[in-house]
Amino acid sequence: MTDTPSHLLKRPFFFCGIGGSGMLPLAQILKGRGAEVAGSDRGFDQGRTPEKFAALEAQGFALLPQDGSGVTSEEQVLVASAAVEDTVPEVVRAKELGCPRMTRAQLNAALFNDAGTGIGIAGTSGKSTVTGMLGWIMYHAGREPTIMNGAVMKNFRSVDRPFASAVVGSGDAYVSEVDESDGSIALYRPDVAVLLNVSLDHKSMEELRELFGDFLAKAPRGVVNADDEEAFRLVAQANAPLTFGLDNSCAALGIAEGSHSMEATAQGATVVDRRDGSEHALRLAMPGRHNLSNALAAIAAANAAGVPVADAVAALAEFQGLARRFDVVGTSPSGITVIDDFGHNPEKCAATLRTLKASEGRVIAFFQPHGYGPLRQMGHELAETFARELEPEDIAILCDPVYFGGTVDRREGSERIVNLIEQAGGHAKHIPAREEVADFIASEAHAGDRVVVMGARDDTLSTFAAELLARLA
Repeated sequence: MTDTPSHLLKRPFFFCGIGGSGMLPLAQILKGRGAEVAGSDRGFDQGRTPEKFAALEAQGFALLPQDGSGVTSEEQVLVASAAVEDTVPEVVRAKELGCPRMTRAQLNAALFNDAGTGIGIAGTSGKSTVTGMLGWIMYHAGREPTIMNGAVMKNFRSVDRPFASAVVGSGDAYVSEVDESDGSIALYRPDVAVLLNVSLDHKSMEELRELFGDFLAKAPRGVVNADDEEAFRLVAQANAPLTFGLDNSCAALGIAEGSHSMEATAQGATVVDRRDGSEHALRLAMPGRHNLSNALAAIAAANAAGVPVADAVAALAEFQGLARRFDVVGTSPSGITVIDDFGHNPEKCAATLRTLKASEGRVIAFFQPHGYGPLRQMGHELAETFARELEPEDIAILCDPVYFGGTVDRREGSERIVNLIEQAGGHAKHIPAREEVADFIASEAHAGDRVVVMGARDDTLSTFAAELLARLA
């Protein structure tokens, strides 16, 4: 549809799958800007994550069964993922009434492109973390940004808004992660384009290079990771490029040699701005070398949007992190730590496992694949990641992929990945059901172990992690 954002906000919206990580923040932004918003969700009907839907209802969202009953007027705009099948009742009813339909990406791009300063964060991994960091820096700097994220940002969480994956600000900045997996990155016209990394996920490398290169070329200012070989190759397509990197001494923003210190749940370093030689002490309440790189990305992006480097570094000292991004659920009285993590592709899983292996103690890594399709696409790379990053004493466990219905081909599942891990020299177990996984971990874990629950597209993984900690206690 061709309505401008101002005209869009005058229409009522109906979100099919309103509880999804990409849908929920958009619904919150629209409602925060005065639009009428209702929605349905298969998880709501099935009684999954009731606390999330209770919070939405408390915020004034009308939630209806996913049976088409919520679509009642041709004026409504149906927001549904491009992957939603035509047989879903809301889609059927919207077609009958002639309702306009938008994908999540189309709606977000319309809002993003209408902003005075659209800052888009792209890359295969790290987008949500950098979006959260950058959003907090902009907020801390008084820019009153609107933030669209795929993860809950702890700094903005409150009793009234426990699922704060969006912030509605009065300023002209719109900070958002942008997705390459469905090609929708092409819809965005950023003022500042940030490219974190380029690696295999949902598309081929050739497609990714073209999508990310075009994304950089459209923006007046580009921010590029000089450590990532594929991303750095595209720096020539960026306008007024600002580079960052931990290892590449050519990067404009980097880390002073010997300044990095790592703890189990935090780290520190000295940020060097090689453009003027200034140095700035950074304290980050998040472990992992990848998060230090994410911090540099956020600092660089904020600077490209007009925030002094010193102010950006200072703001990050107060950044609390994201839910399900190396989120320490707790430690049992017997000394077993449980961590909830969004790792689901090879690069994200590798970053999490490396962070765990940087400290002493055995790792029990439970991975729930986020679908049968992605498992076919990146199965070999996932297997190599687990085989490479874990040691013989560690344990990798895979259950069956998440499945909420539909016509997806389910002939190849987690058994294949376990076999591939074994072939790559690693060790893994296939335990089909999560209940059986919990039984195994409860019987196997001992003092000093770190148990990490990994996976995407399933909010009940956080519930599983919390229940597992309670059981270990």
